Amino acid sequence: MDLFSAQEQQTRLAGAPLAERLRPRTLVEFFGQEKILGAKSLLRRLIDQDKIPSIIFWGPPGTGKTTLARIIANETKSIFIQLSATSSSVAEVREVIKQAREQLKFFKKRTILFIDEIHRFNKSQQDAFLPAVEDGTITLIGATTENPSFEVNSALLSRARVFVLEKLSSENILAIVRAALLDKERGYGNQKIVLTPEAESLISGLADGDARSALNALEVAVNSSTTNFSESVLELSTTEIKEAFQKSHLLYDRAGDEHYNIISALHKSMRGGNDNAAIYWLGRMLESGEDPLYIARRLIRFASEDVGLADPQALVQATAVYQAAHSIGLPECNVNLAQVVVYLARAPKSIELYKAYGQVAKVIQAGPNPPVPIHLRNAPTKLMKDLGFGKDYLYPPEVPADDQIYLPEELKDKKFL
Repeated sequence: MDLFSAQEQQTRLAGAPLAERLRPRTLVEFFGQEKILGAKSLLRRLIDQDKIPSIIFWGPPGTGKTTLARIIANETKSIFIQLSATSSSVAEVREVIKQAREQLKFFKKRTILFIDEIHRFNKSQQDAFLPAVEDGTITLIGATTENPSFEVNSALLSRARVFVLEKLSSENILAIVRAALLDKERGYGNQKIVLTPEAESLISGLADGDARSALNALEVAVNSSTTNFSESVLELSTTEIKEAFQKSHLLYDRAGDEHYNIISALHKSMRGGNDNAAIYWLGRMLESGEDPLYIARRLIRFASEDVGLADPQALVQATAVYQAAHSIGLPECNVNLAQVVVYLARAPKSIELYKAYGQVAKVIQAGPNPPVPIHLRNAPTKLMKDLGFGKDYLYPPEVPADDQIYLPEELKDKKFL
């Protein structure tokens, strides 16, 4: 059975796309993500010590989330089961958990359950994982391109460690493409294929940090090419590379800047009141295929962080554009987003709330945190009233608000605003 399975897997892999055939099998073959996989990094230590907790991998497409989950399963000798939230049901998840419980009980084998696009499960569906994660029946690894703070159940998020994967650098993409051209077992090593420096630069730029996109384009270019450098060597032209991508060239790293750099440019342009630049950066994001809901969420944050009380309507505008983007999607919502981006750029600015909350958070995190003053406590029962809860509370507007202390005694003179 093992031999048959191995042969079956080889047959399946032989017909798989190049990106799947070249998927790294070990950390040595894995390119990029040095911040989370460096020799002394937390994740690397957890893998080496076989103490992997439940994990959420958050990052753009093609950065290695699925691959890394599979490598972790191999390195830790765990059973690896992959499901996609786009096609799997909660019933399937429960069946996997049942099997994992049996594997742990009878064979002492741990199971890593990998959920691709975990944000596609709604919050109640994500609840199905909680008991099994809590009691150690499964180690959950979820992958998402969306911010887990918004898209992953808070109870589940509190039980998992979030690792952020970044877009691959141009150097990483080139290393992956060159490896594909040299690999005789899974790539094009048995053929003589040449990429000119111009073609290499183009493929690393158009890939936009996405290894899968780069390999898919390389495969299409090789299969469709009609140009020959010589009788035995195939040279891929820049035209063939462009055609293979079949998407807009207005991409984030066309000038070397990446996703987070552009959202930062949009934010700073609005903060500086430059509506002209702000709408340009918005266009760069939308025309490159950015999720409009991601942009809308950033605008909501900006409305309170940078405009704040200087124009309370800013938050109303920003939350409204999120609903608009959600309701009609692209391309129609581009003008809605443009309206709010310009509104926020032109709005008066105040960081009073941002600074005030920062001070509050610093005080709370420093601790210890004093109890709620007894006159401010709720007293829904007779016992609580007998204990003095709510006693001596002064009810505004019957009495001046300044006659009463609302902070704990230890903080009564502390000013946050």
